Amino acid sequence: MYEDLAEAIARRLVSREETVCVAESSTGGLISANLLAVAGASRFFVGGSVVYTLASRRAFLDIDRERVKALKPLTEDMALVFAEAAKDKLQTVWGIAELGAAGPTGTPYGHGPGRSVIGIVGPRSASRLLETGTDNRLQNMQAFTRASLELMLEVLSED
Repeated sequence: MYEDLAEAIARRLVSREETVCVAESSTGGLISANLLAVAGASRFFVGGSVVYTLASRRAFLDIDRERVKALKPLTEDMALVFAEAAKDKLQTVWGIAELGAAGPTGTPYGHGPGRSVIGIVGPRSASRLLETGTDNRLQNMQAFTRASLELMLEVLSED
């Protein structure tokens, strides 16, 4: 768990009276779990979904299929679309999305294991590509979670 990052994010969101939601794939709920581990999380955390499969993406996010078709898979642009869809679906100020290949294998699109794309959408937006260089699933899930929380904190700290 990354209590330091989650607590810093929580403090900023609560002080601004802003809310966040998460759509995560290869982190499997770890981003949401870190945010929910902060006491008083209901003041800033609205919800999260694990959009690991196409079926879950269709059920939890209202993403225009044509818009996604135009994007290359597992790119920062796609992560931003997912973050925006989550934010719109749950009507939050901020949306976080993480998509990746934790391993031990890569994706059907030719990406190797250890690749994650993160998107943050809100009053400011940001995205990041992370490649760990390892096929260790658990280590990658943890690295992707940390990178997602770090990017959210960076965006919130830009004021």
